[in-house]
Amino acid sequence: MNTKHLLAAAGLLVVCAAMVFAAGCVTTPNDSDKTPTVEILYTGAGTMPALLATGKIDGYIIWQPFVAVGVEGDVGKIVSYSQNLPPEGMWVEHTCCAFGANSEALKNPDIATSLVALTILGNKYINDYPDKSAELTADWLFSKQDMTYGEITVNSVDVLEASIPTIMFSSKVTNTWLDSNEEFINAQRELGLISGKLLSTTPAQSKDLLYDFGPYESATQQIASGKLTTPAAVKTPISIGYLPSDHDAPLFVLLKDWQYFKDTYNSYLKPTTDKAGKVSEAELFINGEKIADVKFVEGTGGPQLMTLLAQNTIQYAVAGTPPYISAIDMSTGNVGLKILAPIMQEGSGLVASINSPADDWQLFVKWVKDRSAEGNNVVIADPQLGSIQDVQLKAALKDAGITVVTKK
Repeated sequence: MNTKHLLAAAGLLVVCAAMVFAAGCVTTPNDSDKTPTVEILYTGAGTMPALLATGKIDGYIIWQPFVAVGVEGDVGKIVSYSQNLPPEGMWVEHTCCAFGANSEALKNPDIATSLVALTILGNKYINDYPDKSAELTADWLFSKQDMTYGEITVNSVDVLEASIPTIMFSSKVTNTWLDSNEEFINAQRELGLISGKLLSTTPAQSKDLLYDFGPYESATQQIASGKLTTPAAVKTPISIGYLPSDHDAPLFVLLKDWQYFKDTYNSYLKPTTDKAGKVSEAELFINGEKIADVKFVEGTGGPQLMTLLAQNTIQYAVAGTPPYISAIDMSTGNVGLKILAPIMQEGSGLVASINSPADDWQLFVKWVKDRSAEGNNVVIADPQLGSIQDVQLKAALKDAGITVVTKK
């Protein structure tokens, strides 16, 4: 993303956020108002495919694999993946999920470095073996069983095979990724969702508060050298939080195909039991030496994982950058949080009803305008006010001259 795009992005995010924060999106529209309008319904990701199937919404914007669920369930079609939403170039390689830690974990930077290194290698595995990664992720999340959302039933492996290639699995810290996080902070400020430590920081000050790239820099150097450094073994188990999403696939493939990582790198996470489905306990080996016992804690959402990190119930977590940003902004306790590296980017999309004419963004805009002219606004489900998907949708609609209101 070049400077021109960044400046345009920042400006549009501010305008969009100001529009959202103003009174214009807290009331339902008047049926007689012919202004091109989209009504946003805030709801959970898991409810969206069923709502679309029953006609209670006209589409949704969400992260994977729920984008793929709508398509594989024959109830929806892709309008646009998140990286392609307008304004052009604004969302390429946009921020999403990251690997982070609390200050207690970072007292042992050697283990932090080893875990970051493994996530980097997990991403390499996904890029090298996308079909196998889809199968392993379907195993972790669904034990390869069918997924059911209301009356929709889809094959989990088919869904993950459609989803995985649309996600950018990369742990590389780039200026584009850093700028994307700063743009998101600006949007959150305008929405009034940031009011603490990050309220008036410069980009350099935000970077100091949000990140610790020491483990990432050490990990990339060790991988480049062809061998990881062996940390001293610890007796206290390490706990890692994660969310049940294919955005966390680098963690899942590390555990589900641990033998590959043993054979290839001699550094791996070996589950204590060999079974289908999720892994709750494993052993960390670096260069064939056992370093620590590791527990895996499935969270219900990013904010919950941030609470567990702050309580030191877990020491590491894979979660969205927005929860990290919010938690760091409002942190007051003795246990601090840091983002160590991205784990993936992009990975969301806008889905419209299978019966709609919205086969791409231009046709979606026309559909919205035609429906509003008829007094029947398009209703789009959205996961949360101020989420990445929420900001992306509103910026794209603003770019198209479409008003946004909240459906009650």
